[in-house]
Amino acid sequence: MKRVLIISYYWPPSGGSGVQRWLKFSKYLPEFGWQPVIYTPSNPEIPARDESLMSEIPVQAEILEQPIKEPYAIYRKWMGKSSKQPVVNPIVSRNKKSWKEKIALLIRANLFVPDPRILWVKPSIQYLIEYLKEYPVDAIVSTGPPHSMHLIARGIKREFPWIPWIADFRDPWTRIFYFKHLPMLPGVLQRHRRMEASVLRLADEVVVVSQQMQKEYQQLMTLRRLGDPEKVQVITNGYDDADFVGHHNPFDKGFYILHTGLLSEDGNPEVCWEVLGNRYRLDPDFRRCLRITLIGKTDAAVLTAIRRNGLEPALTNLGYLPHNVISAYQRNAAVLLLPLRKEPEAKGILTGKFFEYLAANRPILAFGPEDGDVATILAQTQAGRIFEWNDREGISNAIHQLFTAYQNGTPCPWTGNLETIQKFSRKELTHRMVELLEWE
Repeated sequence: MKRVLIISYYWPPSGGSGVQRWLKFSKYLPEFGWQPVIYTPSNPEIPARDESLMSEIPVQAEILEQPIKEPYAIYRKWMGKSSKQPVVNPIVSRNKKSWKEKIALLIRANLFVPDPRILWVKPSIQYLIEYLKEYPVDAIVSTGPPHSMHLIARGIKREFPWIPWIADFRDPWTRIFYFKHLPMLPGVLQRHRRMEASVLRLADEVVVVSQQMQKEYQQLMTLRRLGDPEKVQVITNGYDDADFVGHHNPFDKGFYILHTGLLSEDGNPEVCWEVLGNRYRLDPDFRRCLRITLIGKTDAAVLTAIRRNGLEPALTNLGYLPHNVISAYQRNAAVLLLPLRKEPEAKGILTGKFFEYLAANRPILAFGPEDGDVATILAQTQAGRIFEWNDREGISNAIHQLFTAYQNGTPCPWTGNLETIQKFSRKELTHRMVELLEWE
C-alpha cells in the first residue's frame, strides 16, 4: 500500500467544518490503495470537540502528533477570558472592537504571518525530515487554512524534492474574504504574497474547492509566472453516503426551516427573517406550522434579528451537535437555509455543509450572489434556488411555494437530480484525489 503524508491542523476529536474534508478523504483512501499518515498537533486550539468523528478514522491510518505553541493562552489572559472559552476570530466579527481587541488584532496581523500557527512550522519540518528518512512516503498533502501547514510541506519539499506534493486550499490565502480587514503594516502584505507564491510554485499540484478559486489561482500563477496554471485543479467538498443511512426523524409535525453549521453576523439573512415574520403575523396557518431550527454556532446578531421579527416562539436553537446526528435533521427538514457571506468573495465559497444539504435531498433556499459557484451547482442539480440578499419578492414567493407544497402534501418543488448530486460523494471525490496522487 502506498503512503501519503497529510499535514492538517484539524483532526478528530476536533469538530467543526475544518476537519471534515481530509477526515473523509482519509476514510476512503485505503480503498484505493493508499495509507493516510496524518501529521497534526497534539494540543490544538479547537472550536468544538466531537468524539463521534473518531470512529471515522480508518484503522490503516497512522497518526503523528507533536505539540504546538500558540498565542491563544496569552490572548485569553489579555482579554480577561477563561481558559475554557473558545477563541472567536476577531477578524470576522463586525462588532465594534474594544481597544484591547484592536491591539490584539494588530499583533496577530503583523507578528504571526501567515497565521498564529507559524511557531509550529520550524519544529514540524525538523521532526518530519527525520521521520521521512526512516519511514518514507509516496506523496505529501498539506491542507489550509491555516496556511502554515503549506509552509511545513514547503520545507519538506525542499529537503525531498522527488516526493510529489499537493497543496490543498480549502479557502484562499490572500484572497479570503477577511484578509482585507487585517490591519497589516507596510511590507506584511508582501510577505504573505511571497509565501503564497512560493507554495504555488513549488507544489506539484494545487487543489482548490471551487471554479472561482481555480480561476483566481490560475490568473495569479500566470501573472506572477509561477508555473503551469493547469496544475490548479478543482476537487470540491462533498458528502458521505454513510452519513445518510437510517430513517430517524427528529422532528414533530411542522414546517421546519433548518440551518446547520456556523451562522455568522455577515451571513445573517435579515430580509428572510422579515419575510417570515410578516407572514407569521398575518397567516394563522403559517404561524401554527412554522418551526425554525438552528444547529451549530449562531451569532448573537442573528438571534436578535429573529426575535425582532417576532419569530422567537417558532425558534429552537440546539447549538453544537455531533456531526453524526445532524444528517437526520437535514433530510427531514422542509427547507434548508444556506446563507453565504455578504462579501464579494462569496462567489467562490462552496462549504461542506452545502454538499450535505444536496445529499439530504431537501429544497435549499440560499442567499448570495446569483452568478457564483453555489448558483451554478444549484442549477445543475435542480436542488434549490439562490436569491440576492435583498430580493424580498423572490424570497417571499419561494417561501410561499414551499409552504404551499407542505400544506398540500405534494412533492417539494426543488427535488434535486440525484444522478448529478452523486458526483459529489466523498468516495467519488477521493477517487479523483487519488488520480492526482498517482500523477507522474
